[in-house]
Amino acid sequence: MACGILPFTRCVKWRFHCAHTLPLIFFILYFNHIVSGHIRYSIPEEMKKGSLIGNVAQDLGLDLKRLRSGRGRIVTGENIQYIELKTDKGILVVNERTDREQLCGDITPCSFSFEVILENPMELHQITVEITDINDHSPTFKRNRIFFEISESANTGARFPLPSAGDPDVGVNGLREYFLTENDNFVLKQNSNADGKKYAEMVLQKPLDRETHPSLSLKLIAVDGGTPQRSGTVNIDITVLDINDNAPVFNQSVYKATVIENAPRETYVTTVNASDADSGSNSVVSYYFSDLNSGLIDLFLIDEKTGIITITGSIDYEKDKKYELRIEAKDQGGLTDSSKVIIEVIDVNDNAPVISVMSFTSPVSEDSPPGTTIGIINVKDADSGDNGQITCKIEQNVPFKIKSTLRNYYTLVTDTVLDRESVSEYNITVVATDAGIPSLSTKRSFNLQISDVNDNAPVFSQRVYTAFIAENNSPGVSVLKISAKDPDENQNARVSYILDVNNIGGSSMSDYISVSADSGVIHAVRSFDYEQIKQIVFVVIAQDGGSPPLSSNVTVTILIQDQNDNPPQVLYPVQTGGSHVAEMVPRSADVGYLVTKVVAVDVDSGQNAWLSYKLHKATDRALFEVGLQNGEIRTIRQVTDKDAVKQRLTVIVEDNGQPSRSATVIVNVAVADSFPEVLSEFTDFGHDKEYNDNLTFYLVLALAVVSFLFITCLVVIISVKIYSLPVIPYYPPRYSDTLGTGTLQHVYNYEVCRTTDSRKSDCKLGRAGSQNVLIMDPSSTGTMQRIHNEKSILDEPDSPLEVS
Repeated sequence: MACGILPFTRCVKWRFHCAHTLPLIFFILYFNHIVSGHIRYSIPEEMKKGSLIGNVAQDLGLDLKRLRSGRGRIVTGENIQYIELKTDKGILVVNERTDREQLCGDITPCSFSFEVILENPMELHQITVEITDINDHSPTFKRNRIFFEISESANTGARFPLPSAGDPDVGVNGLREYFLTENDNFVLKQNSNADGKKYAEMVLQKPLDRETHPSLSLKLIAVDGGTPQRSGTVNIDITVLDINDNAPVFNQSVYKATVIENAPRETYVTTVNASDADSGSNSVVSYYFSDLNSGLIDLFLIDEKTGIITITGSIDYEKDKKYELRIEAKDQGGLTDSSKVIIEVIDVNDNAPVISVMSFTSPVSEDSPPGTTIGIINVKDADSGDNGQITCKIEQNVPFKIKSTLRNYYTLVTDTVLDRESVSEYNITVVATDAGIPSLSTKRSFNLQISDVNDNAPVFSQRVYTAFIAENNSPGVSVLKISAKDPDENQNARVSYILDVNNIGGSSMSDYISVSADSGVIHAVRSFDYEQIKQIVFVVIAQDGGSPPLSSNVTVTILIQDQNDNPPQVLYPVQTGGSHVAEMVPRSADVGYLVTKVVAVDVDSGQNAWLSYKLHKATDRALFEVGLQNGEIRTIRQVTDKDAVKQRLTVIVEDNGQPSRSATVIVNVAVADSFPEVLSEFTDFGHDKEYNDNLTFYLVLALAVVSFLFITCLVVIISVKIYSLPVIPYYPPRYSDTLGTGTLQHVYNYEVCRTTDSRKSDCKLGRAGSQNVLIMDPSSTGTMQRIHNEKSILDEPDSPLEVS
């Protein structure tokens, strides 16, 4: 239904506006010829669901059968259906809660329309329902409390608008009038706007006095015209503003405070306070710094409202010991007062001593006397009082001390004699400590080098050096290396090795050995022969490169080690080339009869001179044996008449060297009881030219050996005397024919002399007690002469045979 079609209807807001009814309008216009009736109902808002609105069948004159057969129903075109048609009873009832204020707001009257449609034939009946208002709302203010600040100087008649109350009800149920609680200063005046809404104003009818009544509390009441009547209230708080006729006044002309330096930010300093006799805004005082330079602005802050002064920067006693601040108090009217704040700074021990080096000498010679100045330092502390009192000391246990000469100046001096070889450098740590609590200290390290002087002679790693070298060495071979260290440094520690020149056996020592001046390696200059020289003792000098140079000596002994380079030499029996020497064994000789003894020597020493004897060949091996160690030839069975007169034995003499060396000797033995028997058997021997030649050769050799050994013995004896080597004689047992029978009826004496060195020995073959050797000459006339010559060689007392 379009707006204005029914004079008693209006388009309502929310669900009932004109746009929503547009399809229904066209429907009604189309079926306008079948509209048969229009009914209007009026109901109060807030009716319960199911409440009766009216009997539509009766009001429209419809039969209930017609409603049922025509399928009667309501068409509204709205989403919410507030009215329901009961076709079985023909009545309209409330289907949904109706709130007039929600449906129509301020629009009056408030109504909505709908159609009842019937079919077969189609009928359309329009129905309008008006919603009447009930007094279900009280007048309300938007705020619970209203605040006014009115100066006590306000003029009489001043108007103060008051907020309006709202009431969603309409008509008599709406807002009717306002009331103000009784007071002496204000009256209420009510007015209406052009739209008919009422509002109220307070009018000042008597001046305010802040000193009498600094504040007022009133109530504004709004009432409606409903039954029962409803009302709403708002509180009015009036603050009487004072006239600014008093300036702020500080309670102190000078404020004093103390702060500790390095206090953290926001540290409280003091609070200034100024009071104003006025009230309200006129008594509100703000605090400011006046004429504050830029440096202080960064250090202090004052709270404008509370007057609390706090620290905002770094307070340093060493920069400023006191601060003066001008403070200004100002009220809202611009009236001011001023005061002064004096802040004293309390020193804390926040500065460690500072060590400055005035001079320092390094290196220092190790021969510097005690008390030598090596450095001067200056020590300062920016703090004051005890915090600036300084003591200095040396941290380590070093041979230095520190002395105070002038205020804040200290001298570092040597305390004892220095020795670079013990300590070549010192790390001296000077500690400066103040007297604050807690104390602060500073360390400064000095590296002092000790310079060297040539005060130490070279020192050999050994007190005596001993080396061994085998004889027959190659010339130039390295024997040993000596080493000497000099605890000095650089040139003072450069060691040179010098051979002390002396003679050995008439020759210079440099002919035997040499010493490398740089390395200390000792070389053999030539090949050594143990049989000629058994040790070399010499002195080597180690000299440093200092000025003047220092030196030390060491004794070096080189022992010549023997090698098996000499074969054994047979001294007896003597092998001759012109005659045959035969040992006689009587046929009555028993077992163990000593036939003879093979005597041999070896000029080597030690085990190279240990000789052993072996029977190599024999005419009858079952008759004789040779002692392995002593070379004694003895019978091993009883001699019989069947044994041949002529017996030939070949004995090998072998030393114990590696490899071993040997010599061979032939022993002729005659088994007979008389010389004629022997001569008849040995006649053919005289024609043996080879035997005579060999005998002559061995005699000459024996003489040469005896002469050589005699000279050698003299040299050895002289050497022993020179080096004071003790000689311990050793006498082996005498060998003799214990049975007292046979051809060796007299004793042979052998003397062996040994020193403490087992490799050096002397052996003497003494003369025989009597002749027990049969010498056969090829000519009968020369036989006795040959025997006499052999006897003269063996019996010569002044020509002993010596082997060393």
